[in-house]
Parts: sequence; structure tokens; C-alpha cells
Amino acid sequence: MASDASGRVAARGRVGTGTYPVPAAPGGQNRAMSRTHLPRRDLLAAAALSALGGQPAPAWAQTSTRAPRTWRVGPGQAISRIADALKQAADGDTLEILPGLYRGDVAAIHQRRLRILGLGEGPVLQADGRNAEGKAIWVVHDGDIEIENIAFSGCRVADGNGAGIRFQKGRLNLLRCRFSDNQMGLLTGNEASSELHISDCDFSDAPVNPAGLPHLLYVGRIGHFSLRGSRLARGRVGHLLKCRARESLISGNLFDDGLLGEASYEIDLPNGGIARVEHNTLVQSPRTENPVMLAYGAEGQAWDLNSLSLQGNTFINHLRSGGWFVRVWADRLPPETAVRSRQNRFLGPGSLLLGPQGQSTQDLRGPVPAT
Repeated sequence: MASDASGRVAARGRVGTGTYPVPAAPGGQNRAMSRTHLPRRDLLAAAALSALGGQPAPAWAQTSTRAPRTWRVGPGQAISRIADALKQAADGDTLEILPGLYRGDVAAIHQRRLRILGLGEGPVLQADGRNAEGKAIWVVHDGDIEIENIAFSGCRVADGNGAGIRFQKGRLNLLRCRFSDNQMGLLTGNEASSELHISDCDFSDAPVNPAGLPHLLYVGRIGHFSLRGSRLARGRVGHLLKCRARESLISGNLFDDGLLGEASYEIDLPNGGIARVEHNTLVQSPRTENPVMLAYGAEGQAWDLNSLSLQGNTFINHLRSGGWFVRVWADRLPPETAVRSRQNRFLGPGSLLLGPQGQSTQDLRGPVPAT
């Protein structure tokens, strides 16, 4: 067993071909994360209204006086297709989906407030050659939406960006969902008021995609993004995580490209912003398409405020030589951009390029651990 910078013991997990510590999230939680990481509707709406300082609430924060209804969907039910249930559900309702394989059950979600819960071992949505609006298995348009315990697989579209979920704008909360073999695991729009919060989810197995770069998780220029206790594995050409958000919290996750993965960056923060990267494990494959593990500012500034904080992470580089654990493109960011690296472990070969304002405190170097 291994311990993180605070002394918490981390469990071990197998995601790639090796065995690596699964980082302990704050509070000692790991894979079975508390549901408090996904605040319920009343808390979300109250927080949104408070943050707006009395200004009119966005569409996803509006409330309804209608009594909510729960719809049971799946084999043997009055409604067997998820898309049909979504056509009938109203704001504030809950969809409970029975386990099973749902082929081609693609849909657009237009509700302002909705909870979708997979029961038992969870339903699997297989695109099976279909898509919603030429974009994804599900398209979330503009609402306060919670999706829990559902798998999305196999989406392909003509432009190469076929996603398990396309999140246009609003607030989206994901818990215990799985995304595999999609051209883009999850893809967001670029609405600055949007929020995306992900806990205890899996993103894996990028396909061969000559039409585009198959990022496992691609977050556009939204306002707030958090990724907690999740696992991203086995990329191809694209990045495991690409995030352009104004503010990002990336905590307690495993980014493992294994020994056979062909991803580029494990984490790409191309436009800077305020980013906190804490208590994660990042594993770079010897077959990587790009030897940088975490990149910050590579495509230039998009936000007024920019800072990068790295704490308690473990970086494992399987290249025989060279590479960068962290590379900051300081020349493409404001000169006052602060970069702080504290109590991280950098294992294997590689460099640390933090820029003129970068500081490294209590960081450790060492060899690649035996697997």
C-alpha cells in the first residue's frame, strides 16, 4: 500500500497493464465516494442563486411548483425506451432505468431540471450506429441535470466528435457513469456560465478515429469544472483529459494510459485558468504520442485569472528517457501567472518546466515503481 502527502493510505487498483496506487481523495474516500459530492437540486439552485448576487437565475436554476414524478423505464415496463420516457418527463422528474442493453436509444434532453438514475448494475447505452442531433448518444441542452450509474458506448458521427454525452450548457452532475469506445467520451460546449461536476466515473478505450482526436474527456470554455475520484485509461492520439474551463478542480483521480496506451497528454489545460490538481496518479505509456504528462497554457490565455496548483500527486513516466512531468508555456500566459508544485512525486525520467513564476516545494524524485 502507498500513502499520499497527508499520510492517508491509498488502495491499489488495476486500470492499465500495471498496478498503481489509486489516490486517496480528501476525507479518505476513494471509489465508493459519498453522494455529498453531488449536491441535490435544492442545494444546487440555492448555490446558483447566491452566486448570482440577486441577478436573474439562469434557466437551469429556475424552480417549478409542479409535484415531481418518477418514471420507471426498461424491459417489462410501460415505457421500454429511454428516449420515449424523456419525451414525457417534465421538469423536476426522475427517470429510473432498469439494467440491460439499450441499443440505439439516443435522445436530446430539453428539461430544465431532471434526475436520471440507473438501477442495479446499471443500463448500458450502445449507440449501435445511431446518434442524437449528429452529436452524441445523449445531448443535454440547458438544464440542471443529474445522471447516475449509466454506461455510454460506441458513438460515431461524421465529424469525428461522436460523444457519449454532449453537454451544451447549464449544470451537469455525473456520478458512477462509464464512457468507453466513443470518439469523444464527453464533450461540452463553450458557455462560460456552465458547470460540469464528475465523481466516481470511468472514461476509457479511445477508438481509432481518423476524422478527429478522440479525447476521453473534453471540457470546453465553461465556468466551473470538477473531476473527483474517477479513472481515465487507454487513450489514443488524443488526451485523457483536455480542459479549457475558467476554474478546475481535479482531485483524487487515476489517469493511467498503461503500458500499451497511445494517448498524448494525460492532462491538458491549454488555456490556463485557475486549476487545482491534487492527489491524483498520472501514468504515461512508453507508446505515448506526446511526452508531456501535464500541460498548462500550450494554446495561450483565455481567462483574466490564471494559476496552477499541484499538490500531493504522483507522476509515473514509463518512457526510457526524456519527457516532461509538467510543462508550463509561460510565454503564452500573463507574466504574473503563479505555478506552485508541492509534495508531488515524480517517478522515472523527465523534466519539470514550471516557468519563471514557478515554485517547487517538498517535491520528490524517484525511479518507476515495480509492477
